[in-house]
Amino acid sequence: MTTWLWLTSILAIFSSTASAKKLAKVKAGLDYKQNDDVHVIVNSVGPFNNPVEKYRYYSLPFCTDHDDHDKKGAVKHKQRLREAMAGDRRESSPYALSYGENVENRVLCKKRFGSDELNMFKDAIENSYFFEMYVEDLPMYGFLGDIENENLIQKDITGEGDGITYLYPHLEFQLGMNKGKIVSALVQTDTSKAVDISDTSIPKEIEFTYSVFWTEKDLEWKDRMKSYLNSSFAQPRSLEIHWLSIINSCVLVILLLAFLVIIFMRILKNDFTRYMDIEEDTIDEEESGWKLISGDVFRTPESPTMFCAAVGTGTQLMVTCFIVLLLALTGMVSTTRRGSILACAVITYTLTSVVGGYISTKLYFQMSGKAWARTVVVTALLFPAPVATVFAWANSVAMAHGSISALPFGTIVTILSLYAFVCLPLTLLGGILAKQYAKKDLEAPTRTTKVAREIPTEIPLYSNRYTFMLVAGFLPFTAIYVELHYIFSSMWGHQIYTMFGVLFCAYCLLVMVTSAITVSLIYFQLSREDHRWWWSAFINGGMIGIFVYTYSFYFYIFNSGMSGFLQASFYFGYMAILSFATFLMLGSAGFRVSLVFIKYIYSRVKCD
Repeated sequence: MTTWLWLTSILAIFSSTASAKKLAKVKAGLDYKQNDDVHVIVNSVGPFNNPVEKYRYYSLPFCTDHDDHDKKGAVKHKQRLREAMAGDRRESSPYALSYGENVENRVLCKKRFGSDELNMFKDAIENSYFFEMYVEDLPMYGFLGDIENENLIQKDITGEGDGITYLYPHLEFQLGMNKGKIVSALVQTDTSKAVDISDTSIPKEIEFTYSVFWTEKDLEWKDRMKSYLNSSFAQPRSLEIHWLSIINSCVLVILLLAFLVIIFMRILKNDFTRYMDIEEDTIDEEESGWKLISGDVFRTPESPTMFCAAVGTGTQLMVTCFIVLLLALTGMVSTTRRGSILACAVITYTLTSVVGGYISTKLYFQMSGKAWARTVVVTALLFPAPVATVFAWANSVAMAHGSISALPFGTIVTILSLYAFVCLPLTLLGGILAKQYAKKDLEAPTRTTKVAREIPTEIPLYSNRYTFMLVAGFLPFTAIYVELHYIFSSMWGHQIYTMFGVLFCAYCLLVMVTSAITVSLIYFQLSREDHRWWWSAFINGGMIGIFVYTYSFYFYIFNSGMSGFLQASFYFGYMAILSFATFLMLGSAGFRVSLVFIKYIYSRVKCD
């Protein structure tokens, strides 16, 4: 009890200290009156093609004070968990806006920049930096400047041909209002007031200005985020092509499943008829096939602790994925606010830890295992340990680069507390529940022999394990290839993904295809008298995770435009985690369906 009080006190002191100098978060949906203050919040700057490589807005020498008002910039705001996890670091700005009041060409500040400061702006413009601001929860984007008459070929050959670098010191805020609420926000740069900063050797005085224009909108406040779905800044996609591609994938998947079911049922029917008609004492001499290994098919697999932990963790991830998609589909989790889905996934995974502990321990007892506590520990570490490893690396790289993509210490403490005080106890609770109440009998329809049957060594190339793994990953991958492109574009770009109904259907189809393919391949494996199906079913089901990670390389090289060590560290590190999660999820699904199938076929024939 004393330890808990100490921990609570330390966390409270840390939280109060960390947030003592931070401004309160600006709430969305406030009711404004004429001339009420409207706060413009600045967030970040960074290269457009590297969405993870973000830096503080005031890492560049922008104005922090208003010449004619007392508004101050560069004061940090308090943040929610989702905002911190998304890499947001919101701060106040000196822009003075009043509700309903139009302003034209108001001076923000005049600053004299030296060579170093001008070079900072010039380098940022050359790297296509853009800024991000907020009015309430409405994001606004714009580029810092542009380069004209740049000759890339001549620049590569001779080092000349840089062109003219222009900085945009004037911003135009276009805000929409409806019934005392702000329903839209847009910021534009004025190219006619651009300042030439090509020559950074000479100090230059630059005047930063801004304009504000308010318009009445018919848009309701609850629908304010819909305007971002077709934003040209976010590179919109064609919804018609998206829908046609998804429908095409669904038709192909349904045809594939129907084909497999029809063929498979005919084969099984022939097998059942053949095995029923043959005398038991002559089957070894006259027949070959899956019935001959009835005494080995339920033999405990190698590394049962790891296997059970993988199945339990995969089941937990499947439940997590299903709940998150359902919450996004029903609108209970905002899909337009960056970081909401990620924060929801972290909390949901933590709360479903009891599922992972229960499933893994139950399966371990069904294999007649004794060290169930070890299985619980492995289950609790199997997925979080790789996540922590990748996070430690990526966060260290971000800190070395000075990027705000590195999580702050308070957020790290919060996540560690969730794991230590919620995830671990719930995993243990699941193990205890399985030990006390779960069925400990696998209910196998056949008895396992003491001596394992010898496995044939001469296997054709088309039916060996590696061919099966390739087929098991390729066919399900073709079912989600189109949707995968849009998901990647949203995760590693500036698009906003909102078609969670389509994604939910794709998720269900993926589980169905993976299960059908896995069962088919396991049947062929058993037919060649190879009884080592446990790990094969799991690996075959999860092979799509390997294909997803392979596709991530293709997307990075040919579709993304991303570059740099920081971006690559985050991209390939976290894509490895997502691919591993996919491997565990669909591996557990493939195993579960295969277990049901094997119990069914061996219960239909007489096996002594």
